Amino acid sequence: MPETKSAIIVGAGMVGLSTAWHLQERGVEVTILDRHGVAAGASWGNAGWLTPGMAMPLADPSLWAYGPRAMLDPDAALSVPFRFDRALWGFVARFMAHATPGAWQRAMAALTPIDRVALEAYDELEAGGVHATSYPSRWVVAFEHERQSVPFVHELRNVAKAGQEVRLSRVPDGVRVPHLSRAVRSVWSLEGQRYIEPGPYVEALATSVSARGAKVLTDARVTAVRAVPGGTEVAVHGHDTVRADAVVVATGAWLPELVRPLGVRTRVQAGRGYSFSVPVEGPPIDHPVYFPARRVACTPYQGRLRVAGTMEFRGPDEPFQPGRVRAIVRSVRDLFEGVDLDSRADEWVGSRPVTPDGLPLVGRTAAPGVYVAGGHGMWGMVLGPATGRALAEQITTGRTPQEILPFDPLR
Repeated sequence: MPETKSAIIVGAGMVGLSTAWHLQERGVEVTILDRHGVAAGASWGNAGWLTPGMAMPLADPSLWAYGPRAMLDPDAALSVPFRFDRALWGFVARFMAHATPGAWQRAMAALTPIDRVALEAYDELEAGGVHATSYPSRWVVAFEHERQSVPFVHELRNVAKAGQEVRLSRVPDGVRVPHLSRAVRSVWSLEGQRYIEPGPYVEALATSVSARGAKVLTDARVTAVRAVPGGTEVAVHGHDTVRADAVVVATGAWLPELVRPLGVRTRVQAGRGYSFSVPVEGPPIDHPVYFPARRVACTPYQGRLRVAGTMEFRGPDEPFQPGRVRAIVRSVRDLFEGVDLDSRADEWVGSRPVTPDGLPLVGRTAAPGVYVAGGHGMWGMVLGPATGRALAEQITTGRTPQEILPFDPLR
């Protein structure tokens, strides 16, 4: 294959910047384009969980019981607006079609190879000059009743069966976990995972990429990507056309706008998540807390606690819905002590790119020299560096690493 000496990355989130960094490692000159700026999408306000042990398919069999109830509950973590939208409901139908034990197991088997190298890929970035830290930590996983823990424990046991190390243990009764109320009666501990402060981490990655010679252009709205004789070109609204040997489209929930004309037919739906940060009385919480039954994730963040939740299937550019934040607050208010849920800051919504089968889209499109990297759902942060490393290898050598083989964008 022709040598790749230059590449354009469309999208300055974790996935796009990781791909840029690894292309630079292979001697490729990189230009990065983003319509807003570094970490402007789902890479800024998410929970920052580096949890390969929980990076599993989103469509699981429990949705058949939970989904109909959620549609009638305005506070439910799963939210789909009641309106006529053929594309949205078509996606929901395909998503639910994958919520079977067999489909879950097949998707889990496909995710396991990249899950296994996810944390190692972070080590490579940090050893290679990215001045940011991923923090090893135990996870506190809390339930109001013992029976609520059964589905979560079952899922993690299936993750272990798929080939990952999962270190999950029950916290003995009577052991008090600070800041959890007495409404929490079943607590588990998950070891071997990490977390980051996502916005600052992605900004540090961008700084490293820039310091090594990349051009980072913001306010650059890409309108088309195409193969041309001798390489590829990118049309940018209000700017000159940009050319390079290869292009990687890593625009998250906005992927279909650019890659559907290039043969990528798998639908990508925005699964919007909300977050905010709150103060904690006394010593700060120094470990993540997860409430699986409420589907709320909490992470230490700059001396406060970031609280994140919701899977809201809406358009990626629709307005912020304040009711989703209020629903998160109501869902966990009785589970905390000493956490001021009414002193919120950094209220945010970000659009995660969700595919019906739960697998990312990583690899070649039908247009020569044009690649796609996205569709990771909730797991773009944990799998971003490993995705970028594998894709950089494919772009520069023509070989497809095992960990991204199941993610063919043309499937």
